[in-house]
Amino acid sequence: MNDLDLHLRIHQHSSHSLTNNQCAQPVYLNGRYISPWRKWEMPSFKTLGKVIKEKDHSNIPSQQELDHTLPVLAPDPETLAQPPPSGIQATWLGHASLLVQMNGINILTDPVFGDTTFPFPSFSPKSFKRYRPVAMTIEDLPKIDSVLISHNHYDHLDHWSVMRLNRRFGESLRWFVPLGLRKWFLQSGCRNVKEFTWWEDELSPLGDDTRYTFVPSQHWCRRGIMDTNKVLWGGWVVKNRDTSFYFVGDTAYCDVFSQVSDICGPFTLAAIPIGAYEPRWFMKMSHINPEEAVLLHKMIRSENSIGIHWGTFRLTTEFYLEPREKLTKELAKKNVPADEFITMTHGETRHFTTNRS
Repeated sequence: MNDLDLHLRIHQHSSHSLTNNQCAQPVYLNGRYISPWRKWEMPSFKTLGKVIKEKDHSNIPSQQELDHTLPVLAPDPETLAQPPPSGIQATWLGHASLLVQMNGINILTDPVFGDTTFPFPSFSPKSFKRYRPVAMTIEDLPKIDSVLISHNHYDHLDHWSVMRLNRRFGESLRWFVPLGLRKWFLQSGCRNVKEFTWWEDELSPLGDDTRYTFVPSQHWCRRGIMDTNKVLWGGWVVKNRDTSFYFVGDTAYCDVFSQVSDICGPFTLAAIPIGAYEPRWFMKMSHINPEEAVLLHKMIRSENSIGIHWGTFRLTTEFYLEPREKLTKELAKKNVPADEFITMTHGETRHFTTNRS
């Protein structure tokens, strides 16, 4: 697909698109995507040098202490094999990876089962490796119907995991990916791949009345030296009758979420990032912090939210438990019930229901 084809794809609205003239649309210019409401620029060498000099407060302790502060549970196979017939059952596998089970379908978000976020795993420095193991293996997963990919950063798109998921589930597995990423998946051996631009949606061909919608976020993309923002990024909304799940993906705080709320909300469950936000002067253009996560939770009208994107990889400089601690404080400050926006233990499974009439 050439640049002109991509440009036309962004601006041509099919009959199954939710787009309208008031919705934020990606800008595609000279082969790269540009945020329509806040410009993102590649950091200069001077900026990167300043980041390197920042003090690292993550203080990740020994494995023995981590087993106490961030235990990893083994999900119960029977619970995963027989999820409740209504509502949403979610299992946190670590970082942004969730197993979401709703209305008889099983969904994975940004599955990263590998040990590192380094582009060349065999040469990975220790600082890029996960400090909490993945909660379950690909072989132990129940049958997966679809995978939602938010963007192509290495802590969200792991080639090793994609290859092994494809090896196990083959063409029965549907891959939902941002515009521009389908080619990468086809080259990885995947066949059932559909790419989306913002607000584009599709009714599942499984006949289960499930609708998948790709929605905007404020972020960026890159896997190599020369491919910055050559593919799109965003989040996913999955709806089935009165049950809805919102996977926010990576994002900075932005008023686009009021549009997501108006068009797709409210939500039974949202997965909202709460970690990887320091130093703030540098990360605020890419990642929300716990305070902003609570604001986002309220803005999108989510009945239940899970804090993700923390406690697994050392990506930034905040204390490794700070996202969880700050989330608790921010919920109290804003008078949001603590059980409305939670963090989960690695491998923990919970059931969420809607209270809407």
